[in-house]
Amino acid sequence: MSVSVDPTSVEPSANRPADALRPHAEEAFAEELAALAAQDDRPRPARWNLSPWAVVTYLLGGVLPDGTVILPKYVGPRRLVEVAVTTLATDRALLLLGVPGTAKTWVSEHLAAAVSGDSTLLVQGTAGTPEEAMRYGWNYAQLLAHGPSRDALVPSPVMRAMAEGATVRVEELTRIPADVQDTLITVLSEKTLPIPELGQEVQAVRGFNLIATANDRDRGVNELSSALRRRFNTVVLPLPESVEAEVDIVARRVDQIGRSLDLPAVPEGIDEIRRVVTVFRELRDGVTSDGRTKVKSPSGTLSTAEAISVVTSGLALAAHFGDGVLRPGDVAAGILGAVVRDPAADRVVWQEYLEAVVRERVGWTDFYRACREVSA
Repeated sequence: MSVSVDPTSVEPSANRPADALRPHAEEAFAEELAALAAQDDRPRPARWNLSPWAVVTYLLGGVLPDGTVILPKYVGPRRLVEVAVTTLATDRALLLLGVPGTAKTWVSEHLAAAVSGDSTLLVQGTAGTPEEAMRYGWNYAQLLAHGPSRDALVPSPVMRAMAEGATVRVEELTRIPADVQDTLITVLSEKTLPIPELGQEVQAVRGFNLIATANDRDRGVNELSSALRRRFNTVVLPLPESVEAEVDIVARRVDQIGRSLDLPAVPEGIDEIRRVVTVFRELRDGVTSDGRTKVKSPSGTLSTAEAISVVTSGLALAAHFGDGVLRPGDVAAGILGAVVRDPAADRVVWQEYLEAVVRERVGWTDFYRACREVSA
């Protein structure tokens, strides 16, 4: 027997403050999504708000026939985004894989927002994620009073997405215990979720799909079983190809965050952003940008996401304790904190990089002095 899930049985998330610190993607870019929907005359899969072409345009940016500018949400290879979107239009789930900071969560949120208009059907993976987060739980007051019943059942985001024909997100899949991960096998292969206590099941309706993210560095934590991995089409999100591409990503994201925090405009500090990105890339790659000098890499990932955090913190320092212009002294402490994770080994790596590379670089004297001051 199949059972329907009433979406209203879970507290809706509609009562959100107008000045939310971080609006969901479908709220922050509501005008763009509406403009795309209005001009999108291409075929749409069942229960999709946009066609696959429009979803790709929303992710990568573009200009619509009426002149509406769609800002890029992701800077990367177009073909990867097309493959990801096409996967969601089939019966295979999508796994976004990559090293930390490659925008896996960001992409999954915007994909769900563009496809289903709702990015909030989310399971956040941790070592303590229970099976109920993937399947369903129980209202124990109802359970004790009346026994197992439909009214006592509390649907998970996965169950809700199956019933509504929506997209559900599972973040950090490899951090979830293996036995909990495997509860997804039946969902992804049979498109059903059994409820043995009621002798019923939930069958996924057309439009349902799942986006999972996983970290390359987490292999061996709770590696996916081969049975589960086969249920996914894997798309590997790479690090930005060039310094300029990464600078553009950092500047765009910092500008978005800064506007919500009333921080100074990013263009005032574009030179410092380029320095932060250059330092991170060189330490990450183990060689300077000109290829002439090899350097040691620290234990941290030094991802694009961490560069965004360093610059955002620097902008806050400049706004509240400076003249509003991002300067070397505003980002130096953030860089030190990102690089030196292991106080012993990483500090040696950082000091060697400062003296061998930063000190000798033309135009970086102020940056060198600022970094030396916070490193002392």
